[in-house]
Formats: sequence, structure tokens, C-alpha cells
Amino acid sequence: MVTASRPLRADAARNREKLLAAATELFAERGLDVPTEHIARRAEVSIGTLYKHFPTREDFFAAIFPPRLAALDVIGAKALADDDPWHAFVTYLEDLYGLQAEDRSLNDILARDLPNAPEVVSACHRGAGHAEVLIMRAIAGGTLRPDYSLTDMATLTRAMAQVIRDSPGEWRRFLSIYVEGLRA
Repeated sequence: MVTASRPLRADAARNREKLLAAATELFAERGLDVPTEHIARRAEVSIGTLYKHFPTREDFFAAIFPPRLAALDVIGAKALADDDPWHAFVTYLEDLYGLQAEDRSLNDILARDLPNAPEVVSACHRGAGHAEVLIMRAIAGGTLRPDYSLTDMATLTRAMAQVIRDSPGEWRRFLSIYVEGLRA
């Protein structure tokens, strides 16, 4: 990845921005496994230019996803501000999976082993922290079954990712059925 110590030439900066825009669009449309050749083609640059700016897929992830994953903090803060533990927990799940349904790349990131990009990992860990507090509050409030854990939510997230991939219009119904089974 190009370092910030030396400013890019104007054409190199334009190419980098075109690559970021193309990668962002393609990841959102098709998920994280989009071939880099497709990104270069959409950006209208050579594959060599792509690798000069982003030598690895993780370099793209580090540049694109931390600001987009900031939505996890917003979703978490909104849920934590809700005084009703059950409503907060359910709203968090609905907002989280709604975010995943809007963007296949976020669906991929939140549903599988994290890319090797420290900023992405950090954002996902913050999101898990919000979820853990919400789970504990709902259990303490007597509304969520006492054996539910963050591990269960991670499993649900992977399952929801698959539902979103296979049947994008069905995720809300699936979540509703699942959530009803979690009431204490």
C-alpha cells in the first residue's frame, strides 16, 4: 500500500480513488471474494496499478471498511440508550442484520473469519462488546433466556448471513421466528 509519507501525484491519487470506489461498489454488490481483476476493470486501471496501491486484499479492507463499520458503534449506542432490555436487544439484532442485508461485503465481514486488517477487527470487536452488554442486560432483566451467550449470537450472525445471501427478502421473518424462541 502506498504510504502517506510522500504525497501521490495527481494521476496516482485519482487512480487510487477510482480503485477504492470500484472496490467499494463491487464488494457491496458481490461480497468480499470479487476478483481483483474485476476491481481494476471497473476502475479502468491496469492490474499493475491496482497492486501498486493495494498489494493485498486486506489493504482494500483496511482502507474501505473501518469507516463503514462505524455503523456498528451507532447501532450499539442506539440500542444501549434504550431502557427496555428486550426491545434494545431485538432492535440491535434488527439493525445489525438490516445493515448486513444492505451490503454483501459487510455481510461477509460480519459472518466469517475476519480479514487480517487490524482496523476491521477492532470495529468488529467493539460491535461484539455492545452485543455482549445488551445480552447481559436482557438476561438480567428476565426477558432473554439465561443460557443465551455471545457465542450463540455469533452463530446466529453466520446463519443470518446465509439467509441474507440465499433469500434476501426472508431475513426479517427468520429473525422474528428465532427471536421469539429466545424469550425467557
